[in-house]
Amino acid sequence: MQLAGLPAVPADATTRHLRMFRHGVNAGLSQVRRVPGSNSKHPPALHLLECLKHREADVLRFLSDTGIPPTSNQAERDRRPAKTQQKISGRLRSENTTHHQYAMRGYASTAAKHGHPHFTAIRDALAGNPSMPPIPGTA
Repeated sequence: MQLAGLPAVPADATTRHLRMFRHGVNAGLSQVRRVPGSNSKHPPALHLLECLKHREADVLRFLSDTGIPPTSNQAERDRRPAKTQQKISGRLRSENTTHHQYAMRGYASTAAKHGHPHFTAIRDALAGNPSMPPIPGTA
């Protein structure tokens, strides 16, 4: 699912937003004070801001690889059926059943993200021929 067939978002389209991201992180770091002493006493906001600063490439990877979505919305959608089940019945299924259900959903979702139809991927896996996503950098 690449943006207009491009492998990355063009630099001229991201320069301003990247500058605003860095400015926001630095502004936040200047406002959140460190607590003297133990690292664990620092405010959670400080840990988040430092992570954003030091792992900028990971946080903004969707800019350099348009195959990566900028949100986790699909992961939220994958969880929704279990939450609906919990609301309807007042409980989740057994832990073992829930584990198997999520394993199947995760497998089908990953296969679909790599262009394989859900049911075909599950059928092939049950037949002993599971589909494997490509190894990054080998394609």
